[in-house]
Amino acid sequence: MPKSTVLVTQDFQVTSKIYLIRGKRVMLDSDIAELYGVQTKFLNLAVRRNRDRFPMDFMIQLSSEEAKSLRLQFATSKKGRGGPRYLPHAFTQEGVAMLSGVLRSRRAVQANILIMRAFIKLRQMVATNELIRQKIEELEKKYEKHDKQFKLVFEALRDLLNPPAGSKKKPIGFHSHMGEHS
Repeated sequence: MPKSTVLVTQDFQVTSKIYLIRGKRVMLDSDIAELYGVQTKFLNLAVRRNRDRFPMDFMIQLSSEEAKSLRLQFATSKKGRGGPRYLPHAFTQEGVAMLSGVLRSRRAVQANILIMRAFIKLRQMVATNELIRQKIEELEKKYEKHDKQFKLVFEALRDLLNPPAGSKKKPIGFHSHMGEHS
């Protein structure tokens, strides 16, 4: 497989593991552990040993409702005898960056670079979409009193940026609407 194809595949795999939980873009401890090539319990052990490096804005522990909702969304059942003993942790971009100082294997460093690039790409996509929206609004104000054809163009552009309310397209990632939990 060509190197560029591998990078695109890896990039997509990482991006698809970034979820929106409590209004923050995060990655789950199990997904990070998989990318780092370690067991989740060892990743969490390293985090517990360095707890002062992971304040609440770097890492959150999911509530039991959030964890249950996440399992239901992906139709996964508990593994082994009764499943995990602990609720999953979710790391923000800053938390993932801090993990690089805790887990220092070569694979962890490479995975961290992929993860950072995925977070940056998502942030750029959101910023680009907002910039496009602002430019369209500016042009619409400028040409609103002109030709009716402009109005049709702006309506079409707005439809592209805002899918119809009845759209069947599911949002990407896990979206929790639970209250703030620590």
